[in-house]
Amino acid sequence: MSAQEKEVKVNLGERSYPIRIGHNILTDGLKGDFGKRLGREVFLISDKNVFENHGTDLIESLSAEGRRTNVYVMPPGEHAKSWEQAGEILTRMLGCNLERDSAVIAFGGGVVGDMAGFVAALYQRGVRFYQLPTTLLAQVDSSIGGKVAVNHVLGKNMIGTFYQPQEVWADFKYLDTLPTPEWKSGLAEVIKYAIIRDEKLFCFIEKQVDSLLRHDRQSWLATIENCCLIKAEIVADDEKDKGSRNILNYGHTIGHALESATEYKKYRHGEAVAVGMAAAARIALELQLLKENTVSRIENLFSAFDLPKKIPEKYLEKTLDNLIYDKKIVGGELVFVLPVRIGEVIIKRGIPTSLIKEILRTMSE
Repeated sequence: MSAQEKEVKVNLGERSYPIRIGHNILTDGLKGDFGKRLGREVFLISDKNVFENHGTDLIESLSAEGRRTNVYVMPPGEHAKSWEQAGEILTRMLGCNLERDSAVIAFGGGVVGDMAGFVAALYQRGVRFYQLPTTLLAQVDSSIGGKVAVNHVLGKNMIGTFYQPQEVWADFKYLDTLPTPEWKSGLAEVIKYAIIRDEKLFCFIEKQVDSLLRHDRQSWLATIENCCLIKAEIVADDEKDKGSRNILNYGHTIGHALESATEYKKYRHGEAVAVGMAAAARIALELQLLKENTVSRIENLFSAFDLPKKIPEKYLEKTLDNLIYDKKIVGGELVFVLPVRIGEVIIKRGIPTSLIKEILRTMSE
């Protein structure tokens, strides 16, 4: 492995797997041992945008040595992560007569990864599943940890399970063609990791804003590796999200409610989470858990990457209504992850609904 490549292991006993990180590593991997591990038949799931940009080259690599490659291209966007879409994919898989030793491959962002993992878990009670994430958000977050799900009209990710991939290949050559809004969405999750667990990473991001924005490979190799290390450690400690893994939900309680309020059409996931993180920091400030200068540092970093921090007034009431459908509700109470300093958060229940509404209203625009 070269200095331009990194490997992080998610330690889960017999379900352990590697995350391979680097630039232009996937093609060589498919020609080598990774290609052999895939087996003789694969079912590739991608979305229209990713497949149009990169699908031909990947199919050529996958189809080498006589491997049978089946392809399903789904519509892009969060709205496609539905029960109906999952049913269509499973029907196609059945029509292809996939056997139990076949492999499902997710080639795309978080929506594709969630969908591919979800159907892989269901098909014949589970077939092998590989993540080839093509967005920054997926490479640092959603491709790791085995959370797979589809959305429901009453809430995001309400129907799902835990199903770990065999391997994750975070090849950031695919980030070279990523649209700017997708970069911003992924940056929000990167900042999330720094806030919840790593003050040094937060300081690094503050100092490297320019190099990260110009897609400097060394800066991104270090950043993605650090995020993957944090995610791998948290998942290994709490695979099924029963306790400590909940800190990964920082910004997601309000973020998911906002996404649902806009019918997943206005914000990318990371952008909505950025609003949620800003709100959670403001709630922590109001509860005297966080210093005002720390809130300013968080908000200033969002501003540096042009991430949203406010809720449009027309979505405010619907966002508030959607909070009651959050799957993180325990005993009828919303559960919030709140920062107490950069690098440390706590899980807080029993926050008065009136306080949450007041904070969100002050953040509306």
